[in-house]
Amino acid sequence: MRLQNNELGKHPLLLHHIRDKIVDLHKAGMGYRTIGKQLGEKATTVGAIIRKWKKFKMTVNLPRSGVPCKISPRGVSMIMWKVRDQPRTTQQDLVNDLKRAGTTVSKKTIGNTLCHHGLKSCSARKVPLLKPVHVQAHLKFPNDHLDDLEEEWEKVMWSDETKM
Repeated sequence: MRLQNNELGKHPLLLHHIRDKIVDLHKAGMGYRTIGKQLGEKATTVGAIIRKWKKFKMTVNLPRSGVPCKISPRGVSMIMWKVRDQPRTTQQDLVNDLKRAGTTVSKKTIGNTLCHHGLKSCSARKVPLLKPVHVQAHLKFPNDHLDDLEEEWEKVMWSDETKM
């Protein structure tokens, strides 16, 4: 007499009419164990339903606390697929993709989603690494002036010694 599976938890949910029947039997004066044996449920389950009914005057499951997720499970899987396929994707690219799909979120939300699924988001390197051409250009100056005398170097105005 249970539903298949609860999406949020690992335990199956009781059907609504069984919960109401438990409350009705409790109002009639029956104990937890008696109700449990009659309906085929554990006494602890019966007790939990009755305590919930006493507190909230309802037997249906309440929604979880907090704000609902802005990104649907399908949107999350789309984000994860794109990031795994193209690791250099920026958060702004993902925001734009979701906006085209009809969901407006911030870059922070994207970062939180990636973190929740075990991926870290980090800023790209601001200064690119030197290419071999640049390394050769850096080495050309000292190699050209390797044989210069010390008197010639005294004529050079160094940028760290003066104000320009």
